[in-house]
Amino acid sequence: MKKVVLAYSGGLDTSYCVKYLSEEMGFEVYTALANTGGFTPGELAAIEEKAYALGARRHVTLDVTAEYYDKCIKYMIFGNVLRNKTYPISVSSERTFQALAIVRYAKEIGADALAHGSTGAGNDQVRFDLCFSVFAPGMEIITPTRDLKLSREEEIAYLRSKGVERDWSKMAYSINKGLWGTSVGGCETLSSHLYLPEEAYPSAAWKAGEETLTLSFERGELCAVNGERYTSKIEAIRQVEALAGGWAIGRDTHVGDTIVGIKGRVGFEAAAPLIIIKAHELLEKHTLTKWQAYWKEQLANWYGMFLHEAMYGEPVMRNIESFLQDSQRYVSGTVQVRMRPYSFELLGIESEHDLMNASFARYGEETSAWTAEDVKGFTRILSMPLRIYNAVNKEEI
Repeated sequence: MKKVVLAYSGGLDTSYCVKYLSEEMGFEVYTALANTGGFTPGELAAIEEKAYALGARRHVTLDVTAEYYDKCIKYMIFGNVLRNKTYPISVSSERTFQALAIVRYAKEIGADALAHGSTGAGNDQVRFDLCFSVFAPGMEIITPTRDLKLSREEEIAYLRSKGVERDWSKMAYSINKGLWGTSVGGCETLSSHLYLPEEAYPSAAWKAGEETLTLSFERGELCAVNGERYTSKIEAIRQVEALAGGWAIGRDTHVGDTIVGIKGRVGFEAAAPLIIIKAHELLEKHTLTKWQAYWKEQLANWYGMFLHEAMYGEPVMRNIESFLQDSQRYVSGTVQVRMRPYSFELLGIESEHDLMNASFARYGEETSAWTAEDVKGFTRILSMPLRIYNAVNKEEI
């Protein structure tokens, strides 16, 4: 029998794919879940049990959380990457690393084909297809849910006809959780004016008052939380999430252009990503020069766009990563954050590389770096192009 590796989540679409691929297409189905930090051990065990109950030949969990941090999250922090200045590119950045893990596993077992359960309406179909076709060009890509244009009702009816009985009732909200945030979709996000209610979000606001959080960075990477050092950057991120989640911080709605050309809207909560990015950005304001900050912002914007649009494999991404990495040489220090229900405030930073610490000049105060005559001459030279233009054209403003 030919082998197919199915990117499996345990939901309705991929459950349908297991049965269809094995019983209608005659494949030996190997299910694989690529975990990017969003599943508990109990959830992973339940998903594995479902896969075998559906008839999977073998099921594996591929933990790619460390790879996801080292090859992606780290650079999104360096670049302060927020899609449309809002969204920390949570789920969309995960998909590439999930797809790459699926490809590696398929090659390892000598699979003949790859499969995923994405529909024809969203971005994920492109992300999986592109990665599969580039990095496993000899393997067939099979997408039953998309190709057969199936409704939920048709999938459920098929599974029941095969003796698969579960509670297939659609949850009111679709939740996709990972290390770098959680997306939330519902009927409200299909509109332009409705907003997600409190119960849509997986985290509840149970803390009251205020709480101060101290984040420490070394060369742009989070290394300590409230003075406690972490050898694992992943655990440091999880600690920030644990402390901030009770404040229900990091909720917002992202509106943007999808890969397939339509506008999309999705809710999300990402307490740790937003606090870490904004704290890191503040530290950079103190430690980078004007032109370092300017060019890093331009490149990071492209980096985030390429990540979102499945172009992680484009070689220019490695070039941008080199720049981002090099820019972090002096981005070290601590940042104070005040947390409140639904919001946070950046208080200030301490760093031996703080460029405000220069002894010869202080903004708005006395300076020993120049004289009054120096400023007069500087201003006269700076104004020269404007004075020439106005002398020639005699425009009034």
